[in-house]
Amino acid sequence: MELLHWERQPTLRRPTLVAAFEGWNDAGNAASGAVAYLARSWKAARFATFEPEELFDFTSTRPQVRIEAGETHQVEWPTISLSYAAVPGTATDVVLMSGPEPQLRWKSFVREVCQVCRTLDVGSAVLLGAMLADVPHTRPVRVSGGATSSELATLAGLEPSYYEGPTGIVGVIADALAKQGVTSISLWASVPHYVSQSSSPKATLALVERASRLLGTKVETTDLQIASAAYERQVNELVASDEDASAYVSRLEEQDAEERQAQGQAQEGGGLRPASGERLAAEVERYLREHRGDQK
Repeated sequence: MELLHWERQPTLRRPTLVAAFEGWNDAGNAASGAVAYLARSWKAARFATFEPEELFDFTSTRPQVRIEAGETHQVEWPTISLSYAAVPGTATDVVLMSGPEPQLRWKSFVREVCQVCRTLDVGSAVLLGAMLADVPHTRPVRVSGGATSSELATLAGLEPSYYEGPTGIVGVIADALAKQGVTSISLWASVPHYVSQSSSPKATLALVERASRLLGTKVETTDLQIASAAYERQVNELVASDEDASAYVSRLEEQDAEERQAQGQAQEGGGLRPASGERLAAEVERYLREHRGDQK
């Protein structure tokens, strides 16, 4: 059985892969929500899907039955899909990959992803994730991660990640793409662990803004900003009703302020400044030229 089903093979302009997966890599549904938001905003068109029977244990990730007009309409299988869109205001395109994190055949899946990148001449990737952390919901979302070079990580304004331990499919894809010579940046949003059961539009907004900046464009995010403000108000009300929770969040706020101050001083001492979207896009393009031997 074929692992990937092509519906068509698009012709793309210097495409960048942007990927996120539901599940272990996706606290608060922030990463999958960010890719879905970009797909809607840019009217992405699907061009391929992965065969679900090869990648999922259906007793864990079950198909869904949809009801319409009181009757069973159809069974929807868990699917990882690939779509494409033009990046507004640029001469580039984007390949968006999203769906549940696969449970089976990870090595085969990642090999197929790398083959898609070769077929479509994908030269760079932005991989999105979200994790639960000891952070307050009242402060700007922390975005950590890494890149194929420390210089790119600095330009992207990333807080370094020192995590060691089990990894998800995002980490495996990042490793495989690096070995293939694809310039990649991983962005991980931190979601407060004490609201782990709720979707976090605030973390989604942070990832959308950072990813679009890396792509050298801007996305209209008014509805996400409104949802983020509502989210923060709702969590504020819940925390205010519990004295222990309120004290805990206050301690997290103090800790966050101390860490941000220390980070700011370290950046000033090292002369580090996150790049503008235009500068970062130019830097990524320079890396691509070097990888491909293009001297234009």
